[in-house]
Amino acid sequence: MFAVIRTGGKQYRVAEDNVLRVDKIDGKQGEIIQFGEVLVLGGDTPTIGAPISGASVAAEVIDQFRGAKIISFKKRRRKNSRRKRGHRQEYTMVRITEILTDGAKPTKTARPKPEPKPKVAKDQDHDADDAGESTTAKKPSAKKTAAKKPAAKKAAAKPAAKKAAAKTATKKPATKKPAAGKSKQK
Repeated sequence: MFAVIRTGGKQYRVAEDNVLRVDKIDGKQGEIIQFGEVLVLGGDTPTIGAPISGASVAAEVIDQFRGAKIISFKKRRRKNSRRKRGHRQEYTMVRITEILTDGAKPTKTARPKPEPKPKVAKDQDHDADDAGESTTAKKPSAKKTAAKKPAAKKAAAKPAAKKAAAKTATKKPATKKPAAGKSKQK
């Protein structure tokens, strides 16, 4: 059996255990919600209505989240006018639990959350821990073993800088020349 529901101005074809993303609906994670606007009930004898009275679809809220950012950039040429706005649409992820007819109430409850897996303890010798010894060998740090760079490179760079400074000091300052076609009159 399937149904066509309307929510958020859009229509969705749904069946039991379908997972779909709809526009934001009020509800906490794990809560059961109902969609009352059922437009089509399918199966052996399809029923069409706008909406069908007494029909509803029950769904479990899986998650509330926001979509990707959409950038709206508007520019008016040669007017020095620009506007940049961002938007993130809010969505709700739902799992369809039941398709109900004749004004029935939802019977299924939300699925239980999976329990976290227990942490596995590492097998270690307790004798080694008591003595303060580690069972694994530590690698020497790269910082401690790396040798310092020789100072010869720095010393070689200084005379080159002095030569460049001496060249710039010997240049004559630029003088202003009068613009072509204009002459000074006193």
